[in-house]
Amino acid sequence: MILDTSAYVGPYPFRHLAEHGVDDLVRHMDRLGIDRAWVGHLASPWHRDPAPANQELVRALRPLAGRLAPVPTIHPGLPRWQDDLARARDGEAPAVRVFPGAQGLTPTGSAVEALVQAAAEARLPVVLTTRFEDVRQRHPLDHTPDLEAAAVRTLARLDPQARLLVTHADAAFVEEVHFGLTPDEARRVLWEISWIWGPPDDHLARLVTTVGGNRFAFGTGMPLRLPDGPVAKLDLLDLSATARRALESGNVLEWRA
Repeated sequence: MILDTSAYVGPYPFRHLAEHGVDDLVRHMDRLGIDRAWVGHLASPWHRDPAPANQELVRALRPLAGRLAPVPTIHPGLPRWQDDLARARDGEAPAVRVFPGAQGLTPTGSAVEALVQAAAEARLPVVLTTRFEDVRQRHPLDHTPDLEAAAVRTLARLDPQARLLVTHADAAFVEEVHFGLTPDEARRVLWEISWIWGPPDDHLARLVTTVGGNRFAFGTGMPLRLPDGPVAKLDLLDLSATARRALESGNVLEWRA
């Protein structure tokens, strides 16, 4: 099974996307042989209250419930955010997302830390997104700061039950976080591969060797990124069938267990 841990549907606030619907996502998944996806609502990080977008996401994905799993956005700076977390848990969401930069929150502030600890108690992983676009591509009105490596280290240390999936991180970011954590802390963090370079730089190959292949998860970043890239990266890695299956989905399933 190939599991995409970083897919989105819905419009993007800062530029037009020709393909951002559920049908578009499924068509590319079929084309590339991707079996399942964790799906977020792309505009929800910038909504004052992401709850309506979460409800829209659940409705949109319901016809494909066995294949597409909604990953709701939580804003821990709002009152009663715990209700949104409870709905995610009761709806059997595979994880929840938080976007401190877009939500005007300090990544290591009390609100985000409270969410990570509450999610750990609920046995829900938290998805952190380093960036959506390179700073050179962003609209002048998009002032969202990139997530900092120090924040990921701090959140990984909060609770021994915490699980963090970090998406859209490059190799330097992965190394800065991973080698600053203890082995136990590092096992709480999983890295999605869509922003890690393959050949000719071979950053992914280096990280699989130095960090360990069990610390990475497949993801595409659709629709902001072309989904063919991560598939090609795996094709170009010198991996055994077992190691490839781990990157495609096994690492995620073991990390969530």
